[in-house]
Amino acid sequence: MTNNKHLIAVDLDGTLLSDDKKVSQRNKAALQEAMKQGHEVVIATGRPFRASYMYYQEVGMTTPIVNFNGAFVHHPQNDNWGTFHEPLSLDVVKEVIQVSEKYQIHNILAEVMDDVYFHFHDEKLLDIFGFGNPRMETGDLKQILKKDPTSVLIHASEDEVEKIRKYLSEVHAEVIDHRRWAAPWHVIEIVRSGINKAVGLKKVADYYNIPTSNIIAFGDEDNDFEMIEFAGVGVAMGNAIPQLKERANVITKTNEENGIAHFLEKNLL
Repeated sequence: MTNNKHLIAVDLDGTLLSDDKKVSQRNKAALQEAMKQGHEVVIATGRPFRASYMYYQEVGMTTPIVNFNGAFVHHPQNDNWGTFHEPLSLDVVKEVIQVSEKYQIHNILAEVMDDVYFHFHDEKLLDIFGFGNPRMETGDLKQILKKDPTSVLIHASEDEVEKIRKYLSEVHAEVIDHRRWAAPWHVIEIVRSGINKAVGLKKVADYYNIPTSNIIAFGDEDNDFEMIEFAGVGVAMGNAIPQLKERANVITKTNEENGIAHFLEKNLL
């Protein structure tokens, strides 16, 4: 690869982060070296901003950030950059909630930026989503939800997940996209149709005037498909799902083996 300016996009969970949710010293050093050489490093994650900002700060990034799989893109250090927020329609969400209740669901969550709404009280999920101190409320989502949510999560029993997804595809294909979380979570994540990490990444690349051929993207899950295909160099982690490895240009080591640093040291730095 030539050493002109690249945009390096990193997913967080299962990619930049080790299994215990840390950024390794070697990954951090490689990304900081890339920035020192004039490349841009951007986070592209399904997480909300509040649950990804500490990693942005830890690595010392100065770029916009792609959250909620592209449904929310903004620049934490530059308010003039603009905020791109593409939420779901509240009417559609209420319809989805109503139908989901007919299945064996454990819970439904709606996130409106940094407010989290739970359909049922759920200690385990409160723990996970309480990260970064959002405002949290529990109650019938059809009543308490007043704004278009950024994303909706349906936590269902394993054998119900596919049935719910089938309904979503048949009834709402034009307005929503949905994905399945990795095991052990049987969670369906819903965002507005046409929204994915590649959409967010393109906004950032355009801002820096970096051609697609100079984008390197790292990921491990199905919410990374579009980003990996969009990037000039799509890199699948060694621990990535097989479908992502098929779409990638390169497979690097796992998230536990500093896969990002391993690739960058060999190919860019």
